[in-house]
Amino acid sequence: MPTPLTRTLNLNKASRTVQVADDGEQLLYVLRNQLGQHGPRFGCGVSQCGACTVLVDGQIRRSCVAPLRTIPEGANVETLDGLGTPEDPHPLQKAFTDEQAGQCAYCINGIIMGALGWLRQRQAAGTTTAPTEEEIAAFLSGEAPGSTLNYLCRCGAQ
Repeated sequence: MPTPLTRTLNLNKASRTVQVADDGEQLLYVLRNQLGQHGPRFGCGVSQCGACTVLVDGQIRRSCVAPLRTIPEGANVETLDGLGTPEDPHPLQKAFTDEQAGQCAYCINGIIMGALGWLRQRQAAGTTTAPTEEEIAAFLSGEAPGSTLNYLCRCGAQ
């Protein structure tokens, strides 16, 4: 019999408590079904496409393969829903819009959240220059130093 689990998360800077009947329930479904987050999306379900990417305590996480039980009590969880608004977008959202970086927009959530985590990690490591096109391509393909996560766009807009 699955074990029920209650967890409090700091979702986009707001404390939210969730309860699941099965402690193996993936973070993606908790975010979408209980917390009304529409940014993270189900793509592949096996951590290969990135559509479900969120930041957990600043780290890039694939929410489709992250059981809620693996998310620490009180963890800071960031989703695209909490970054900005149409009237006041986050600079990364604005850059993607200005450059017309998406077509169908299904994968863009994951790419933006992954890019945000990656850029923050670069900054924390002391790299303050803008990444080159080659570095961005390496990040998206999972070939960047220290990264094994890739991002897939099925509609071909990239």
